[in-house]
Parts: sequence; C-alpha cells; structure tokens
Amino acid sequence: MIRLTELTKRYGKFTAVDGIELVVPPGELFGLLGPNGAGKTTTIRMIAGILRPTSGTVLVGGIDMQARPLEAKARLGYIPDRPFVYDKLTGGEFLRFAAALYGLQGPAVERRMDELLELFELTPWKTELTEAYSHGMRQKLIIAGALVHRPEVIVVDEPMIGLDPRSARLLKELLREFVSRGGTVLMSTHTMEIAEVMCDRIAIVYRGRVAAQGTMAELRQQTSSEGMSLEDLFLKLTGGHQRHQLDAVLGA
Repeated sequence: MIRLTELTKRYGKFTAVDGIELVVPPGELFGLLGPNGAGKTTTIRMIAGILRPTSGTVLVGGIDMQARPLEAKARLGYIPDRPFVYDKLTGGEFLRFAAALYGLQGPAVERRMDELLELFELTPWKTELTEAYSHGMRQKLIIAGALVHRPEVIVVDEPMIGLDPRSARLLKELLREFVSRGGTVLMSTHTMEIAEVMCDRIAIVYRGRVAAQGTMAELRQQTSSEGMSLEDLFLKLTGGHQRHQLDAVLGA
C-alpha cells in the first residue's frame, strides 16, 4: 500500500508538488501521468525516500518514510527513469550489492539472482562488467535489482525506456502478475496507450496537483468526456493541443 497525505515539495518560492493526496491499495497497478514539469518524478522520488518532503507524509506498507525510512524502503522496489549502474561491477556483483543493501546474502540470494538474470536474459552477461551493457540491458539489470529483495511495493518511473518489445512485454506481464499476487505498483509513464491498457486507476498531475484520478470510466465522468481516449482526456486536463502555436511556428 502507498498513501500520500498533503504531500508537498517546495524549492524556494517554487512549489513542485502541491498537497498531493493518493492511496494505492494492495493488488492495484496505479498510473501517475502528467506533462513534463508537472511534479511526477519529484513525487516518485519522495515516495522512494530519495527526496524529503517539505510537508506531508508518505506511507509505504503502512510505514512512514520519514519517521522509519529503513523499514519503509525495505518494503519498496524503486525503478528509476535512468538506469544508473556501477560500470566496474559485473551484473552478478551489482545484484549482490543491491541485495546487501537490504541485509541479504548467502545461497538464497545467489538463487534469487540467477532466477532474475535468467528471466531478463542476462545470464550470459553475469560475469561481464556493466560498462559493456547496452542501455536496455542496464535497464533490465536495474529492474532485477529492484526485485532482488522481494518487495511489497514497486515504484517505477518510465519503465519501458530503452527496452526492446520482447523485454517491454515481459515487464508488463511481470507487473500485472505482481499485483495479481497482492503487490502494489505505482507507475509513471508518458505512453498513454500503456497506461490505458495496464493501469487499474490513473491520476493526472498538472502543475504539482492532481487534476483528476480514478478508473477510465471515472475520469470520463469527472471531465464530461464520454468515449474519449486517455490521450484526449490528458490533453483536455493539461492544456490542449496548442494549435495556435503550431500554426505560428509552421507559418500557417
């Protein structure tokens, strides 16, 4: 479970996230959408405990991220939008390092690592330095690292970037299976088609606030937009198509 209460982040006079309220229960895949600069990544980083909120609270699995950060992070797997890995570690060493952050080691961890490397087709690269990995391979290794400790909650920012169609399909299936077994997933993406197909509920964030949230049917009802696609709903809530600007640029 993820619960955000009046979550706010300010940088000086600029408010990046403004009092966001969300609840994502177990067994749900929740989509967090918004244009660039809307506050999505800032929100995700506060959930993951990377950024400290100016005010408000983040609960992960019922644990307050600020009051008990180690306990909260132990329940969470975080997949960032940029796959940072240590170039001088092998794939196997990176996963051992990730497991050690959660106090895990020994034969059980080795078996878990091998399962994940096999799942993501990285077994032949287990002993190769990650500096030789492609962007997509790094992304898959980061995903494996987020799963190595068997989290209750997964938070993922732009999960499909750099993945080939086969790997993207695998990740979609993995996330759906995870929630079917009682896990919680919060996913940010710019790909409307992925969000519309995958997510049980969606929140659209605009200028640091939740403009609308709910199932597709509820979003259409809230915006009086019967039959609209998620892309059209998104544009309606976040400023439209900017047609006049296109005409000016193209000389129409």
